[in-house]
Amino acid sequence: MGGYALPVSAPVSRSRPAARLTPAVLLCLALVYVVWGSTYFGIKVAIGSLPPLGMLAARFLGAGALLYAFLRWRGVPAPTRREWGASAAVGLLLLGGGTGLVTLAERDASSSVAAMVLAVSPLFAALFARLWGERTGGREWLGIGVGLLGIALLNVGELRATPLAAALLILAPLCWTFGSQWSRRLPLPAGLMGSAAEMLAGGVLLGLLSLGLGERWTEPTAASLWALAYLTVFGSLVAYSAYMYLVAHTRPALATSYAYVNPVVAVLLGVGLGGETLTGLGWGALGVILTGVVLVAWPRPASVTAPTTENPGAVQAPGAEA
Repeated sequence: MGGYALPVSAPVSRSRPAARLTPAVLLCLALVYVVWGSTYFGIKVAIGSLPPLGMLAARFLGAGALLYAFLRWRGVPAPTRREWGASAAVGLLLLGGGTGLVTLAERDASSSVAAMVLAVSPLFAALFARLWGERTGGREWLGIGVGLLGIALLNVGELRATPLAAALLILAPLCWTFGSQWSRRLPLPAGLMGSAAEMLAGGVLLGLLSLGLGERWTEPTAASLWALAYLTVFGSLVAYSAYMYLVAHTRPALATSYAYVNPVVAVLLGVGLGGETLTGLGWGALGVILTGVVLVAWPRPASVTAPTTENPGAVQAPGAEA
């Protein structure tokens, strides 16, 4: 979404990487924290003179084409027809329903509020996991309740967008988290090729939606073009590569800890650079939402959570975008 990572189809074994904070790990954490946290503000700048869905189509087609070409050059097999179909379904939900709805909402809502609403994605993910029989513990239900309380406070104090923008911001994490959970059961290409295929398929679908809705391109400002380039290169390639390094070299709790940091970074950038304002109740709502996310995402005991190689799942992030 503003900063969501695409799900990766990769087996997860019982062994966990050591949690050493090496210079490379610290650098990757900084990239994921700052870059993905800044994408909400980047979207706001990009759509200042670019059509929202058209901008996203250009972003994901560009990033997907670069990643696909690099992987093919490295000898990674091309997706099969079945894998392209699964990638299109996931790309439509994640990039169209998730990122697309956020971008449309940011025409009338601040980037700060958008980031705060989307911080509840891990809570929705826990709810959707129930559809496929995954257990939800008492602490997770408590976290879901706390997070929804934070959303209620946010609506009272800060969500002064149009009713349509408010509805889009609620629908976006629903699309994203449902697509993420469903993707774990679809035949997606393995590893980074899955992300490349999803970005390409999602970019095509976003382009078709842009044409269907009659979006018009006018002469863009330099700021919008720089924001688009930043979202494509740093948001979709650099930060995602850093995230994949974290997945391979750190504990899952550390790799996905950006879910707690990104909303704070987004709010600080929106307030500091975008001239957005946040009341005391808004800051309190952010704290309540992040408390709920921590309760849901805090790792369970290894005996409960460790998946096996016989039942591999996608390496899931609680909320960032490639």
